[in-house]
Amino acid sequence: MTLRVAVLDDYQRVALSLGGWGSLDDVEVVAFDEHFADEDALVAAVAGFEVVVAMRERTALPVSVIERLPRLRLIVTTGMRNVVIDVAAANRAGVVVMGTYGVITPTSELTWGLIFAVLRDIPAADASVRGGGWQLSLGTGLAGRTLGIVGLGNLGAMVAAVGLALKMRVVAWSQNLTPERAADVGVALATKEELFATADVVTIHLVLSDRTRGLVGEPELRSMKPTSVLINTSRGPIVDEAVLVRALAEGWIKGAGIDVYGTEPLPADHPLRRSPRCVLTPHIGYVTDDNYAVFFRHIVEDIAAFQRGEELRVVTPG
Repeated sequence: MTLRVAVLDDYQRVALSLGGWGSLDDVEVVAFDEHFADEDALVAAVAGFEVVVAMRERTALPVSVIERLPRLRLIVTTGMRNVVIDVAAANRAGVVVMGTYGVITPTSELTWGLIFAVLRDIPAADASVRGGGWQLSLGTGLAGRTLGIVGLGNLGAMVAAVGLALKMRVVAWSQNLTPERAADVGVALATKEELFATADVVTIHLVLSDRTRGLVGEPELRSMKPTSVLINTSRGPIVDEAVLVRALAEGWIKGAGIDVYGTEPLPADHPLRRSPRCVLTPHIGYVTDDNYAVFFRHIVEDIAAFQRGEELRVVTPG
């Protein structure tokens, strides 16, 4: 029997050209480039498929969806953690969830792209030149200024290395950060209050959890210097978006660079789209050719293992 595979949220329309699908026998692959925000529309689209491939956390697969997909047997998610997939519900329904590995550098690279874009006002400068204008503003240099990193895991450490290379003072904080880890990376351990009050650039590199949801709210944003900027390439709900909109409108901070949002795609009428001094990107931290090559190679490997009756890179509840 032909195994039908649905690939969700293929925004760039590249899914069918990556991964070597031709190596699989008796498989039909259908890629959807539109986002199904409505559960009924999602169920209608994928009800006839045994396999659903989810690109990161673009589309949620909660129990209310899984229970309406009786043909579903395998979910493959890019990455080994996806908070919008109810893995336990999938397992109860006899659906195995597998994941992929990936390249961890792209998000740290985009972090620096946003830092430069905000501090040097690159989008406005580009628009000025294209519109026949010229210089508009003074940029902010980085050497000698303070970089505050919230979360010093692999990504945070990569961002720190660039900051150190640019001769910045680098400080870090998270709930579990130890002096030993900070010393290993070559940065100073700060309290949360010290970091937000002293950093010229605050950048977030935490996993979304109950402890980190809403971690950056009014007290943190009000304590930042009016010349400082906030960068978030981690997860949208870590920052209180409503408060961030106020902070930008009222000038509590100089600006922000945001790649992630509480609702994605970002609604057309969301006030962040109209916020001043804010560079917005559409959750592209991990969207690179190198990363996608790994993602789709592993997706095909996972499906091949499933066809053999094996399990590869299993994602467990938690």
